[in-house]
Amino acid sequence: MAYLNWISDAALEAEVGKIMNTAQGALKKSSASFGKNVIDPFAVMFEMSGFNIQTVSAWESSEKSRQAQKTLSNAFGIFHQSVLGHVTGWVDLGTGKNADLENASSRIIAEVKNKFNTLKGSGQVTVYDDLHNLVMPIASRYHGYTAYYVEIIPKPQRGRPQMYDEAFTPSDRATKTRRNPNPLIRRIDGKSFYALVTGVPDALNQLHGVLPDVIKNVSGNEINEGEITHIRHYFGKAFA
Repeated sequence: MAYLNWISDAALEAEVGKIMNTAQGALKKSSASFGKNVIDPFAVMFEMSGFNIQTVSAWESSEKSRQAQKTLSNAFGIFHQSVLGHVTGWVDLGTGKNADLENASSRIIAEVKNKFNTLKGSGQVTVYDDLHNLVMPIASRYHGYTAYYVEIIPKPQRGRPQMYDEAFTPSDRATKTRRNPNPLIRRIDGKSFYALVTGVPDALNQLHGVLPDVIKNVSGNEINEGEITHIRHYFGKAFA
């Protein structure tokens, strides 16, 4: 039985394999470089005491993981971009472009970020301008397309996760104004965007639900059921 009906098993396993390799590579790099930079011995002392870390080796393991997480977090947006690029009708445009995904038949392009705070205000203004320059000029191949700025993990309001599909109007600190609303330039949360791309309302939930099996099959690493239940609690906190 297939993991999901909107992406092939082979494609999903390939993308999970890539991010697992990124995680393992980041941890190896962190371990190899550990100690090359000067370690603050005062920080070690206070972190061990304040965080109730019992041994220096346990602190070292924690610090190596923390450093590796920085590299891994940068890969999550690419993971979602790549997964969605396998959906029928969609194309992953790769990195270094002004857009990440395209659906020519639906006349949609998208810039995908993993989290609502991945980019600060000035970065969001740059994305808006890039998308504007793609969909508005008559000479552009994307003229008239709808451009989405995707925040996979949405910004909560009053501590609760939100769903939105709205005009993207980032604030420009230089001019102290917001970009003008444009019906062709939109901001959308990850759950809503997965539904738009796949046609499956709970596609993001489905993806998260099958990941333990995919990870086990790809890497041999198994997460026990108790921990999976705990992780899914976090999913409920992040997504409406």
